[in-house]
Amino acid sequence: MFDFVRKHTRILQLLLILLILPSFVVFGIQGYSSFASNEGVVAKVGSQKIMQTEWDNANRNVAENYRAQQPGIDAKLFDTPEFKSKSLDSLVRQSVLATAAYDQHLSVPVSRLTRAFLTDPRFASLRNPDGSLNKQLLEAQGMTPARLEALLRQELTLAQVLGGVQATGQTSKLATRAALEAMFQVRDVQWMKIEPKSFAAQLNPTAEQLQAFYKDPANASWLTAPEKADVQYLVLDVDALKKRVTVNEDDLRRSYKENEKRFTVPEERRARHILIEVKKTASADEKKAARAKADQLLAQLRKNPSQFAELAKKNSDDPGSASNGGDLDFFGRGAMTKAFEDAAFALKPGQLSDVVESDYGFHIILLTEVRGGQVQPYEAVKAQLEDDARKQLAQREFAGVAEKFTNGVYEQSDSLKPIADELKLEVQTATDVLREPGAKDQGVLSNRRVLDALFDPANRAKGRNTEAIEVGPSKLVSARIVKYSPATRQPFETVQAQVRERWIAAEALKAARKDAEQKMALWKQSPDKSQMPAAVQMSGKTIYNQPPIVLESALRIPEKQLPAWTVVDLGAEGVALLKVNKVLPMQISDQELNEAQSQYGSYWGKAEADAYYRALKRQYKVQFLNEGKKTMDKVTESQKTSAAQ
Repeated sequence: MFDFVRKHTRILQLLLILLILPSFVVFGIQGYSSFASNEGVVAKVGSQKIMQTEWDNANRNVAENYRAQQPGIDAKLFDTPEFKSKSLDSLVRQSVLATAAYDQHLSVPVSRLTRAFLTDPRFASLRNPDGSLNKQLLEAQGMTPARLEALLRQELTLAQVLGGVQATGQTSKLATRAALEAMFQVRDVQWMKIEPKSFAAQLNPTAEQLQAFYKDPANASWLTAPEKADVQYLVLDVDALKKRVTVNEDDLRRSYKENEKRFTVPEERRARHILIEVKKTASADEKKAARAKADQLLAQLRKNPSQFAELAKKNSDDPGSASNGGDLDFFGRGAMTKAFEDAAFALKPGQLSDVVESDYGFHIILLTEVRGGQVQPYEAVKAQLEDDARKQLAQREFAGVAEKFTNGVYEQSDSLKPIADELKLEVQTATDVLREPGAKDQGVLSNRRVLDALFDPANRAKGRNTEAIEVGPSKLVSARIVKYSPATRQPFETVQAQVRERWIAAEALKAARKDAEQKMALWKQSPDKSQMPAAVQMSGKTIYNQPPIVLESALRIPEKQLPAWTVVDLGAEGVALLKVNKVLPMQISDQELNEAQSQYGSYWGKAEADAYYRALKRQYKVQFLNEGKKTMDKVTESQKTSAAQ
């Protein structure tokens, strides 16, 4: 079974996505408790609060999901405002939709849940051949059927809030054609790229030019070494407390006796079966004929059981097992429908069942093997028992120790050693901890609240301990600066090579643009001297070899100004010189127009759903507070800067 789990990692991803949903359930949202203080609150949806710990957990879960899919991903991605804003937006969206679902009295019937489970491709690997839930596989991922049902119900309920609006997106052929004209207009364009590298070899900066470039305020950001510090820190969590608790051998043996069921290897059975299918809509005569066929096959097998595989291949209506001679491999209790399970678990190896009726029709079962059912010896599970006992004791002890930890780092604020010695914790060290994380993974020292407290001028100047800061469930951190390095401009001698390289790149780019503008002026006046390449047809419908900005610039020039010239910046790659000659007729078939109309309608519906969601955010007075507001402000500022550039 575990080999099967390892081969189906998409199930893990699905469960992870479900598990990062907010901890509230739709119909219990109004029961959330409300606190007077906004401390630790990162967003509010009406009176509902999203706490820093919820946001931290969502960030951690999404990061773990990314790591599972892309093991080599750069850890600094997870600490960017853009990454964190997406998880906070997701939490806010869930809260907004849950509130709306509650207000609108939305619910999901059991039939809709069943249909979603049976038809959604995400659940394909969780379905047994007969369509039932594979409980063992689900439980192996730490999920119960009830929890999966609750999460699926929540997902479908929230989807109803916007689903009705989105499904109404409709457009006419006239509106679709007008949109397509704007989106997929075809233009006859000549263009060429002028690269800086062709000018770089001719550039040889003087010492004065390099000094001036070094002193230019516009270059201060990349010339400045970031603010950083060498740090000592303490982490108090369940894992740290597990090391200091002791476990009694007698208690372990008593726990083993009391929980023998837990250490019993689940009994699994392997069987072959022949299914004579009877649909729910079948008539009484059809059902009678199917039963007669099953009885006839059973009679044959009673005389010669060795024919089972052959008869299953020829007669079984179960496509998942018929080709294998009816073999279902090993299964445990809860994996099959009740009637089938009861019959299979009543047989002995080599024994045939009577004809068994289920919701799918009539079965004949041959039990081939039995495994499991035995209790694991104490020695085999002792390590697990001890680890569980230590964890339970540590969790019980955490609250009291957390109070000591919190008081200790505050009362003896000039050192972490006293409280570390008292609680038998290890004082850890980290060098070159950045005030603004992102360039490297700093573990718990990547937490924004820890860094804000650590680099606070009052703590920084005196090397004081930060307060105890919660960075996760049952996890506290306190840190202090041992050596502080402020952000400073690096000496010219240290960065001289970089300064020269960047000066040449900047000047070469200027030269490339100047060359493009000179060519444009000359070829406008004397078209016969133009050396532009042959024209190509550009549109949003067809992808050519040009950079996206070239296509965008070619389509942006008003049609009445054509033919027209323009120079387009390509960043470090140089510039592009364009001549847009004319607009060509758009050619589209009726079939393409019909397909586009359907797609355009879905886009329109999505736009209306997005507008409705924004209206709901205003209705429920969504606010971002504290760290949430800082993060969202940074993302907004970054977007404005990108737009300006």
